[in-house]
Amino acid sequence: MKIMVYEARPDERADLEKQAALHGVELSVTDAVPTLENASLAAGCIGVSILGQGCIDAALLDAYHALGIRYLSTRTIGYDHIDLDHARSIGLRVCSASYAPNGVADFTVMMILMCLRHYKQALWRGQVNDFSLTGLQGREMKDLTIGIIGTGRIGAQVVRNLSGFGCRILAYDLRRNPAVEPQVTYVDFDTLLAQSDVITLHMPLLDSNRHIINRESVAKMRDGVVIVNCSRGELADIEALIEGIETGKIGALGMDTVEGDEGIIHADHRVDILPNRNWFYLHQFRNVIMTQHMAFYTDAAVSSMVDCGIGGICQMAAGESCPTELTGPVQ
Repeated sequence: MKIMVYEARPDERADLEKQAALHGVELSVTDAVPTLENASLAAGCIGVSILGQGCIDAALLDAYHALGIRYLSTRTIGYDHIDLDHARSIGLRVCSASYAPNGVADFTVMMILMCLRHYKQALWRGQVNDFSLTGLQGREMKDLTIGIIGTGRIGAQVVRNLSGFGCRILAYDLRRNPAVEPQVTYVDFDTLLAQSDVITLHMPLLDSNRHIINRESVAKMRDGVVIVNCSRGELADIEALIEGIETGKIGALGMDTVEGDEGIIHADHRVDILPNRNWFYLHQFRNVIMTQHMAFYTDAAVSSMVDCGIGGICQMAAGESCPTELTGPVQ
């Protein structure tokens, strides 16, 4: 059995080799992002494994299906880059990845602390030997209310991480998580917006929550609110974020992912001219920390993502249960 692996990073190579040996499969590996133009690389394969930079739309899925591809894995937790409805309609089975929530949860708390303590401005000053304190006075977590939007695996781990800081924790989710109820107060969405000093997002991207952070929701927040997003960029309207920063309504942003970062993150663009004005305009503010979608990026998570990427295809092909499958077999 042969699997085509797109978007392979150097840090994945050793784990890919291990998985190939473990499952007895042949891997064809490229660092190219999947497109219609390079779909033919998957000829002779039964499955394709990808990351998240490509748009896996109906046309590309049809091309893969015509080549004999019947299984697709994304080595990411998010899957909004894949047209799952079309995949299901043509009988192409899809699975995502899974990894422990600790890395993203730890990164989230780090982002909160860096925003509260003006880390970006302090770093910039230190690099030019300016060690003054003016404008760097921070706030202590014990005095604040932290709002968690989404209390699934990662949101719940963020709650556990924050519980030692002595802060008040509010939570909003369509479904309450009994595991965190002793540590949080569940409230409605507007109450969380109105009472939180810090708001952090932990949801998959769905049509129902796209731009859940928008002009209207920002207007309901406390003045000087800190917003952290280590989830999916399009949960927040970038125009609303810019306006919030410009007016001072938003006190700081900690963004590991921002709307429009496709084609920017995970690549070196030092000699490139990039047209995404909003992304770069937001990036330059002294109170905006933007990282390259790296909250997930730990040794344990990378191994788990590769394991799911190759193992998931092998499980589906063998008729076994795949815990991260997103589309089932055609009935």
